[in-house]
Amino acid sequence: MTMVEEPVVKATISPPNSYGAVVLGGTFDRLHDGHRLFLKASAELAKDRIVVGVCTGPMLTKKEFADLIQPIEERMRNVENYIKSIKPELVVQVEPITDPYGPSIVDENLDAIVVSKETLPGGISVNKKRADRGLAELKIEVVDLLSEESTGGKLSSTTLRKLEAEKAKNQQTAQT
Repeated sequence: MTMVEEPVVKATISPPNSYGAVVLGGTFDRLHDGHRLFLKASAELAKDRIVVGVCTGPMLTKKEFADLIQPIEERMRNVENYIKSIKPELVVQVEPITDPYGPSIVDENLDAIVVSKETLPGGISVNKKRADRGLAELKIEVVDLLSEESTGGKLSSTTLRKLEAEKAKNQQTAQT
């Protein structure tokens, strides 16, 4: 008789307060509706604590228009303030991350990792690293992200930075 393990990745998101502590990560540049949806869904899953890794340093080098990304302190403050505004009772732990894992592979008191469809491979990779370190695997919760009405693509900070760069370029051309 073979034992069937419960799948780590769930097809639908769990009910509110399903986990004591959840972890997620991102750049969170120019906090927009896609970020807010992702953060709100994550906060709703957490009963006690939410840990958010905010990308900095080497994690930003390959981003388009990286020079226009808001300072790390501002992005971390925006994330913390938003989560506290929607679920003030949560312990909110926001920290800079310089690799794809951050606190997710060292914090033994985490229960779930929240990812988007695009970052699901990262969640699976986190679990491999946790297993290598003798830590329990995290449940993986996948949140669908908003689409951008105009292009049909994902709402993204890259698009917002690109628009800002184009606006600055157009203003320079208009002044010459």
